[in-house]
Amino acid sequence: MAGVADSLYGTIERTVEGLGYELVDVERLGGGLLRVTLDGRNGIGLEDCERVSRQLTHLFAVEGVDYQRLEVSSPGVDRPLKRVRDFARFVGAEINVQLHAPLAAPAGRKRLRGRLLEVAGGAGSERLRLELTPEEGPAGGRLSGRKSPVKARKPGKDVALPPAPVVEFAFADVDKARLVPALDFRGGAAAPHGGSKE
Repeated sequence: MAGVADSLYGTIERTVEGLGYELVDVERLGGGLLRVTLDGRNGIGLEDCERVSRQLTHLFAVEGVDYQRLEVSSPGVDRPLKRVRDFARFVGAEINVQLHAPLAAPAGRKRLRGRLLEVAGGAGSERLRLELTPEEGPAGGRLSGRKSPVKARKPGKDVALPPAPVVEFAFADVDKARLVPALDFRGGAAAPHGGSKE
């Protein structure tokens, strides 16, 4: 919602949702660009973007909204997660999260990656549970600059891996979050967990 008044955001959201889509974000960028990002249960295609763009153009003319260019697009394979309902929709998906402040042990940092297990708590006190990916565990891989502690398995031997650490934090502590793209190199980019393809 960078630089967008709540009233304009609400107007755009009602219009987008009235057309059967979900509003992901609205941003004001340089050069008078107003970017509207939307999603749908079956993804977003060019026709969907054109439909919403036509409707918003008419709405902005009537409402006297100040902008020079309008861009309507899908969120892509690394869809941002902004609201509690976004997190609830993608429970089970792998996500990247940046917090306002580092977590206490076992993670001890602001940037996390893992599988979203649960969204719990009442309105205003929602909490998220995240199972960290193996290279994101306390021994750290990617972010600490060391190799992952998970070793390759030898043929014929079952190696018991330690359970992945689970962390919990308040939704209010989230600065930014995005889905980790689910890519299928045999068939291109897969729509992430029911989200949209670009």
